[in-house]
Amino acid sequence: MKELTHFIDGAAVKGTSGRFSDVLNPATGEVQAKVPLASAAEVDAAVARAEIAQKKWAQVNPQRRARVMMKFGQLVNEHMDALAECLSREHGKTLPDARGDVQRGLEVVEVCMGAPAMLKGEYTGDAGPGIDLYSMRQPLGVVAGITPFNFPAMIPMWKMAPAISAGNAMILKPSERTPSTAMMLADLLKEAGLPDGVLQVVHGGKEAVDALLDNETVQAVGFVGSTPIAHYIYSRAAAQGKRAQCFGGAKNHMLIMPDADLDKAADALVGAGYGAAGERCMAISVAVPVGQETADRLIEKLVPKIESLKVGPYTGGADVDFGPLITAASKERVERLIQSGVDQGADLVVDGRGLSIQGYENGFFTGASLFDNVTPDMEIYREEIFGPVLCTVRAETYEEGLNLVMENDYGNGTAIYTADGDTARDFATRVNVGMVGVNFPIPVPLSYYSFGGWKKSAFGDLNQYGPDAFRFYTKTKTVTSRWFSGIKDGAALNFKALD
Repeated sequence: MKELTHFIDGAAVKGTSGRFSDVLNPATGEVQAKVPLASAAEVDAAVARAEIAQKKWAQVNPQRRARVMMKFGQLVNEHMDALAECLSREHGKTLPDARGDVQRGLEVVEVCMGAPAMLKGEYTGDAGPGIDLYSMRQPLGVVAGITPFNFPAMIPMWKMAPAISAGNAMILKPSERTPSTAMMLADLLKEAGLPDGVLQVVHGGKEAVDALLDNETVQAVGFVGSTPIAHYIYSRAAAQGKRAQCFGGAKNHMLIMPDADLDKAADALVGAGYGAAGERCMAISVAVPVGQETADRLIEKLVPKIESLKVGPYTGGADVDFGPLITAASKERVERLIQSGVDQGADLVVDGRGLSIQGYENGFFTGASLFDNVTPDMEIYREEIFGPVLCTVRAETYEEGLNLVMENDYGNGTAIYTADGDTARDFATRVNVGMVGVNFPIPVPLSYYSFGGWKKSAFGDLNQYGPDAFRFYTKTKTVTSRWFSGIKDGAALNFKALD
């Protein structure tokens, strides 16, 4: 049995806690490795080593730090296939989807190659007699990233690249379910020239997380996962005086207007609802057709598309559309929620339960399911299912559909399909959701913008990647400088303007 390690000071280090977690192959249900779960003492030791490394790294000028990112980006491109295969083996997503996972992380790395421009301060000369004002962005010190199982490459890169480019050291705690991709990325960063200790990868569960939150050296924490854990981490980090950006769950709606191209809308719903087995925080899980005729036509177009989806292992070739769920518990939860929808009166138009794949009978597979006539009081509407299940909630009017989105607890992403520019503009302006798509199903912003939801989907006031990431991982210092140059004045006892 393969035993994984931590990544400390640029080297593989065995865990010492004596506690391990199983790393499964979701397609077979078999244990393929053991990952160590760090104790608080191991976490504290990693932080202490990172603090030493960070002091030297902060003295490296931004341009040279950017060169490390340039080399890292080159290496990620060269190892794309190996990273995707590693990712698929532990997560279960198809190889094309895994390559997309790596690619979207790489795009953030590419933006961080321009870190010197992101880190520029401001300057005002002659703000007063002989007085200049300028500001500078300085790194926080040691920061932490706690990342989820569903994007084992993308989100670690979203956290690592801006934090390290800004001059910080990072303690990365990847999901114990999909730990190996993060270790590969750490090796590539070392090869790219990152000094030892600037990135530490520590595996673990709640004890390791709490140790990061309580360690006084750790200045900021970034998290992606479920809403209850996001709220917990945000609250505990804030209580310790740390910066925190914590991203939680979602219930993303797509409004389909009567004038929409329903073929395109149906294709978008299938891709956004069932890709990666629905294990995406930006998945569309609720379709809201406006008008009964729109709803009937949409369901008619969706059913054959959904029924033709092929589910299988990532080794199944290009015709596999999505793979298994991450664990047996995840499969049981998804199928329990499907049954609750049936019990509460929704119409199960396509039932993906009971799927068995020859040779993979012990895998965590469930097929695509489609509900119609779902109502907001049902559990399948209230809960984030995080599986290949699409719920259809019929709305009579645009305002009714918009209110469904507005009144939902989550505010991660949403979309509208329409041919009318006024409706699209009104929707984008009024909806209280962080990321909005117009005729675009998964509106994840490009890497030079930033990613973030509203309401119970996010805690903290700065988003991931883009300019917000550099604001989050730095603190601003403002200097008021005066050179007298012959200016004569006496002691000033009163607070007054510089002029």
